[in-house]
Amino acid sequence: MMTHREVLEVLAAHRNDQVVVTTMGSVAIWPKLSDSPLDFHYIPSSMGQGVPLGLGLCLAKPGRGVIVLTGDGGTLMNLGCLVTAAQFSVPLYILLIDNGLYEVTGGQAVANAGRTDFAAVARGAKIPRVYECASLAEWKAIASESLSGNGPVFVWLMVKGELGQSTPTSPRPMSEQINRLREALK
Repeated sequence: MMTHREVLEVLAAHRNDQVVVTTMGSVAIWPKLSDSPLDFHYIPSSMGQGVPLGLGLCLAKPGRGVIVLTGDGGTLMNLGCLVTAAQFSVPLYILLIDNGLYEVTGGQAVANAGRTDFAAVARGAKIPRVYECASLAEWKAIASESLSGNGPVFVWLMVKGELGQSTPTSPRPMSEQINRLREALK
C-alpha cells in the first residue's frame, strides 16, 4: 500500500500551474515538496472545508485549476461538498487521501473505515470523472490524465495509515498565505 508522502511526490511531479490546497496531514508533507505561492495550507477549526474552498477559488478565477488534498474523515464530515462541486464545470481536482484514520487528531478510526466506497459516493454525487488508486503504480498511471482537463475530478487514493502523527502547523501565517496566493492569482 502506498504512503501519503508517495502520493504527494507523484502529485509534485505532475502538478502544473494549479493552486494546491492542502488540509490536515498533507499540510505536514506538501511544504517539503513544494513552496509555490500557489500552495495554500488550510488548517481550519472545522474539517471538511477544503473542497468548498477549492470550488470557491475555481469560481472566482475561471479556468484556474485547483487541486484539493482532503482526507477521508474530513470528506465524511462534509459529503455535501461533492454534490455542490458536481454542479459546476470547473477544473477542480479532489484528491481524497484515505488512510482510515483521523491521523493527526489522535489516530482514531474513521467511521466505516475500509468499507466506504468513496468512488461510488463521488459517482453518486455526479462527479464527472472518478478514479480509484490502491497502489502507487495505479496512481502514477493516471496522475497526468486525472490532473488535467475540466472537472470536477475525484481521485480516491488509498494509503497506509500512520499512527502517532501530530497535528501539523502551516509553514506560514494565514495572512501571509492569503497575500501570496492573491498576488500569484493576479
